Order: sequence, then C-alpha cells, then structure tokens
Amino acid sequence: MVIAAALLLTACGQNSADESGAAAASLILVNARVYTLDWDEASPDGTLSDAAPLNEFGWHPDADAVVVAGDRIAFVGKTSDALNLKTEQTRVVDLAGATVLPGLVDSHTHAFELGSVLERVNLADVATEEEAVAMVVERARQTPKGEWILGHGWDEGAWANRYPDKALLSAAVPDHPVFLASLHGFAGWANQKALEVAGISKDSTVPVGGEMRLGNDGAPNGLFLNRAVPMMSDAVPPATNDALAVRILAGLTQMAADGYTAVHDAGLNSQQMEVLEQLEAEGRLPIRVYAMLSLRDEALMRAWIAKGPDQDNDSMLVTRTIKAYYDGALGSRGARLLYDYADQPGHRGVSGGDYGFNQQLMAEAMAAGFQVAIHAIGDAGNREAIDILEGIIRQHPAAGKNRHRIEHAQVIHPDDMPRLSKLGLIASMEPPHAVEDKTWAEERLGAERVLGAYAWRTLREAGARLTFNADNPGSDHSIFYGLHSAITRQDKSGQPEGGWYVEQAMNAEEAVRGYTDWSAYASFREDESGIIEKGRWADLTVLDIDPFVLADDSPADLLNGRVLMTVVGGKVVYEQ
Repeated sequence: MVIAAALLLTACGQNSADESGAAAASLILVNARVYTLDWDEASPDGTLSDAAPLNEFGWHPDADAVVVAGDRIAFVGKTSDALNLKTEQTRVVDLAGATVLPGLVDSHTHAFELGSVLERVNLADVATEEEAVAMVVERARQTPKGEWILGHGWDEGAWANRYPDKALLSAAVPDHPVFLASLHGFAGWANQKALEVAGISKDSTVPVGGEMRLGNDGAPNGLFLNRAVPMMSDAVPPATNDALAVRILAGLTQMAADGYTAVHDAGLNSQQMEVLEQLEAEGRLPIRVYAMLSLRDEALMRAWIAKGPDQDNDSMLVTRTIKAYYDGALGSRGARLLYDYADQPGHRGVSGGDYGFNQQLMAEAMAAGFQVAIHAIGDAGNREAIDILEGIIRQHPAAGKNRHRIEHAQVIHPDDMPRLSKLGLIASMEPPHAVEDKTWAEERLGAERVLGAYAWRTLREAGARLTFNADNPGSDHSIFYGLHSAITRQDKSGQPEGGWYVEQAMNAEEAVRGYTDWSAYASFREDESGIIEKGRWADLTVLDIDPFVLADDSPADLLNGRVLMTVVGGKVVYEQ
C-alpha cells in the first residue's frame, strides 16, 4: 500500500494559530483505518468489551482521520470533518486505507546496544560455530591487524549444549582480539588474542554468579557465562562520548523507522546518561526515551537518589526508573529456579547478591521515589524479587504507588502470580522470547513447570498488568513479529502448528495494547499517550496492514507488514 500525500505547503511559521489563538492544524491524516483504543479494554480472559469496534463481520476502525496541531491531537473522526480544519500551512496525507495506531512503545530495549549491533558482526540466526567464525574471518579481512572485532547475536539458549570454545576462532583469526556477545548478553565467546589482551588466565578471579570455562589444559577456553561475561566485555576499549552519540542516534533512528515513538531504555550507565542528556539539550533525540538507571552503577545511583526522579513527562528524556538485575538467563541456566533444572540435576542457577544485586541501594532508590524494574527470570528469582519488593514497600508504604516492574517475569510459580496484582507490579514481557525459547525451555523446566512460563494469559487472569517489548537487540523488535508472537505463539515459520501453549496467547486488541497504552501506563503516561484522543500527544504509528483484521483472518500475514510513518509530538520522524 502506498501513501498518497497531498501537500498543502507552508506559507507561514510552523507555530501559526487560528483566530482563537489555538494552534493551527499542521498535519491531517485522512482516509485511514484509525484504531483509537479509546474503548474499554478486553477482560482478563480475553473477552472483548461491548464498546469495542467490531460487528458480525469482524473488526473495523473507529475513525478515519486524525488532525495534529503542534504536538497534540486536535481532532479524531471523519475525513470530511478533518478537512474542514485545513489551512494554508497544513500538510494533508491521504493514507489510502493504511492503519493508524497510537504510537508504539518498546518498554524494554537497549538502544545503545542496538546502535552498536549495527556496527558489529551480526550473528543473529547463525546456526553453527563454523558459520559464525566464517563471518568473523570476513570482517578480519577489512580490519587492520590488532584492532578489536566485535560481534553479537549467537543464541546462548539454543547453543547451550554445544557451546563453542576459542580453538576454531583463534586458529582462523589469530591477529585480532575477538569478542562475540550472545543474543541476550548472558554468554560471551573470545579468541586467544582477546584473552591475552584482557590479561585473562586460569588464575583470574571469576565473579560470583559467573563461570569461566576451562579447557583440558586448564587454561580459559574462551567461553564466559552469566556474571563472568564482563571479564571480557570490560576489556574492550571504551567508546568515546562522540562514538556513543553516533550509536544511540543510530539505534533510536532505527526504532523510529520501525514505528516506535518511545523506548524504555533498560540499564543505562553514567556515560550513557551523559550522552543522552547532551543530545536532549541539543534537541537531537528523534523519539522519546524513558531512562532506566543501572543499579550496578553506584555513583550514578547516588547522584540520582540525591536529587530524586524526574517529575515531568513532556521531556524527550525522562528519568524515573532503576533497572536491577536479580538472576541470570534460562537459556544459559543462570535463572534461579525453586527446584533443579530438569536437564541439569543439582543446579538451580544464581540470584541476589551472588548476581551483583544491591538490595540496600535499591531500597534507598525506592524510598526516594523511584520506580524499580527488576530483571527476574526463574521461578525462584521471581519469588525472591517479589518478596524483596514487598518487604521494602512494607517499610516505605509510599513506594507502593510507583508501579514497580518485573522485567521478563519469565517463569513464575502459580502461588506467586496473584502477588503481582496485590502489590501493583507490572510484568514486562517479551512475546518473541516465548517462540524463540520454545525449542529448549521445556528441557530446562520440565513439563509441569513450563506451564508457568511465558504465561501472559494466566498472569492477566491473576490480575497482573502487562507491557510488551522485545528486549532488543536480544530479539527482533519488529512490531509485526511481536504481534504475531503474542497472537499465535508461533515462530516466523508458523511452528508449532496451532501454537506453543496457545492457551496463553493474546487476542489482537491485547497484543496491540501491550505495545501502546499498557506500555504508556508502565511509564506513567496513560494520560498523554497510548490512546488517540483530542488533547493527547500526537504520537502515531502508521502501518500498511490492519493487525486487528489479519489476526482473525490470516495471522501469518502479520509478518508481512511495513511501517509507513512514525509521528512523535506532531513531527514526522520517519516516512516511507
């Protein structure tokens, strides 16, 4: 579908107003399929509200035009009425049946890393060690000897029973230090040159909660897991602020091109915050950034606790959240479980202080008014994280109002699911993780415990609030992939037939809300965004498909969608 744009070009300044002093229409989108989400949401069991826009033929849009004035929505309704608000300064875009949704939000992302991945060897979807090494060899041909080669994306979950070592990589690329980070960041793979540059030997101290694999000769074999990964990643020469600015702008620009109007960036350190603050001051952030400060950066934490969280919502950079890390990943068997891993008897993962978690510092941040987002994956990890939050809220009752979040909430014991609702916690989850992990998750957990994993429907029925995201670059952040995963519980090839534990699937409305108004709530922005309504921010995403209709008629075709336009605060930041 092609946007037919009718441009009624500017003759006056952008801030012109009508005779009443109100901002004049700057942008009008007409002949669209607008889903405002301005109706009661589906019940926890997925039953749609009587107010939802559908009839005996299925879903239909509840408006066909949107008028933008300045940074706000000025009108939502019929095309004929919208065109009455046109002035000489108005740009009118005929969307020719394209779909308009509230601006998409990825509520757990790593935009600096996304920008970095665009520079690195991309190992996503690489199936074998040999294929990965061949890609590094190709990069080495273009890289001066002695310079680092970095890569990202090999799947530590899928490769867990056949982890690589340094042998093949060192033989093929002997003259460059090489470090290849895994898909979710819980494993790292290095060659001998990198080990030498980093000064890592069999006598190196391994952080508690980490593992440095050794070879038959007793020397490090190049494979690092969980809390040991920074032993190698910290040896990579740090980027300058200018280099980081290039990366974050590349990452945010890519997110804009993929339809996102805002991201919640999870786990920012002092240097990254310095770069973001400078870009905001220069007016260069293309989309909104909701910053989560890394609990592991104590100096940064102390500075922010002293001044308290941001109180505004309107800035392009808002900082009011702390990202904490409680346990490891399920794929690398670092997630903390209540009982032994089904495929590794005697092992239950790592959590808490053994994983670098500073409970006292987090409690101080909560007492200072910060929202906390705790990475918790295993059923023990989630239980312990909920226990800690409950205890701190008991000591500081006002902290209970801050919509604390469990990031991933991947495996939760049935007894703990109602506790999220009781404590007002939000489960921040990744639909792609379910369909990517399905090939090995049951091996880790067993047939009974897997029923509490990636359990979106069960959590909703237990009263928990959800928000959806991709944890990129750990997973493909395409909204079409995210919606397809949430609705079908199938991977991109349509497997398994009928969906993986499909009883946990979301309907189309729930899936869309997971990336729009549910995510707005998770960042205290439910009054400004998430719904297309007069007076709210003009944050809009235009798609060439109708996900509501396709979810019922042809869900596989969700994967074929394209983003046509992204609007942030009334400005078109991407257009195809």
